Amino acid sequence: MNFTRADFPDGFVFGAATAAYQIEGHSFGGAGSTHWDTFAATQGNVFKAQDGAIACDHYHKFEDDLDLLKDANMDAYRFSTSWARVLPEGRGQVNQEGLDFYDRLVDAILARGLKPFQTLYHWEMPSALADLGGWTNPNVGKWFGDFTDVIMGRIGDRVEAVATLNEPWCVAFLSHYLGHHAPGQRDIRATARAMHHVNLAHGVAMERLRARGQKNCGIVLNFDYAQPANDSDSARAAADLQDGIFNRWFIEAITKGTYPEVVLQGFEGHMPKGWEDDMAVINQPIDWLGVNYYTRHLMSEDVSAVWPAVKSEDDPLPKTGMDWAIYPDGLKHFLTRLSKDYVGDMPLYVTENGMAWDDDVVDGAVADPVRESFVNDHILAAKDAISEGANVKGFFYWSLLDNYEWAFGYDKRFGIVHVDYETQVRTPKASYHALATALRSNR
Repeated sequence: MNFTRADFPDGFVFGAATAAYQIEGHSFGGAGSTHWDTFAATQGNVFKAQDGAIACDHYHKFEDDLDLLKDANMDAYRFSTSWARVLPEGRGQVNQEGLDFYDRLVDAILARGLKPFQTLYHWEMPSALADLGGWTNPNVGKWFGDFTDVIMGRIGDRVEAVATLNEPWCVAFLSHYLGHHAPGQRDIRATARAMHHVNLAHGVAMERLRARGQKNCGIVLNFDYAQPANDSDSARAAADLQDGIFNRWFIEAITKGTYPEVVLQGFEGHMPKGWEDDMAVINQPIDWLGVNYYTRHLMSEDVSAVWPAVKSEDDPLPKTGMDWAIYPDGLKHFLTRLSKDYVGDMPLYVTENGMAWDDDVVDGAVADPVRESFVNDHILAAKDAISEGANVKGFFYWSLLDNYEWAFGYDKRFGIVHVDYETQVRTPKASYHALATALRSNR
């Protein structure tokens, strides 16, 4: 790695991230059914119909996993709390086993000198609420606010920071328009409602957090660098629309109280009645912004398609195991753009950045030189953004562990720690060791 801690401002936080359903093992501890359980049980939705019932068995192995973080000289752990583990029916009866688990988890994080960065929701909608329409139901904000009160009442006194939601574009557009994630819908009316209600749920949760006196509250958004595939007006328009849907819809609502007009034109007639009245709840101050970044896409017009009528062209850059172009400059682009156009001097955290690769254990070790370069180059991109004035306060690699990669099941490995899903043996990869060495410097 071509950096040390001395290259970053004092107090800069290095960590790794995970998500509840992807690692915990949802069949343990009284957790309720989620729409991912039923989505995975439906033929053709998930690789080999795999689900998160066992995952990485983090529910039982969290102490060892946290030791891996500490031994890598990390400062913080970004984790999520499962709605369906805490409230198996989404509302009503609390699962005390679930609360006890997160209580133990936070205490164990702190015992290792790590800072707990919590995300309230990372995609596991309780099935009972999915039956009522999930993110398309206008009451989902209240339901989410009630969950916020329950979980924060147990662990809110000890977490360093809390994010309301992770990647609302995936929650709403990827899941209700493209149908790639649970609940697997392909309906523009459902999409328009989910795109608005997920923002409203963020706003309601922020109100609940503020009422509790909770400090250091934010949200985690994912950003995808949409660039024109060529120099045509149609390609520029396609890139702008993709940027509007993927990026500006959420950051503009949260920081400016508006939606991009180019996207509203497509959602016209499908938005919830009176949506304008919700913008004040959505547009309230946050303390920090989480930035998830993985790749870029080269966009052009798709004349054969209905709105949004855009498509991604092949990118000549090297690709990850997800076939995503490796483009570190995109991370610098967003960190500086967000600072200049949306949040000013507000603290930014790179809350996810990582890559999948076809990793194998050979003689007890995992060589992953492409990932080593990927991590190094993206951390240096964050450093460059700081030099240009972005108030970047931390960097979390995605992910600590190989895990359940949603519709890709266990086929894609993002971790800096290899997981053998049959034995649950953890093997730190070469990237883990390289990062640990870099972070040991000047600690």
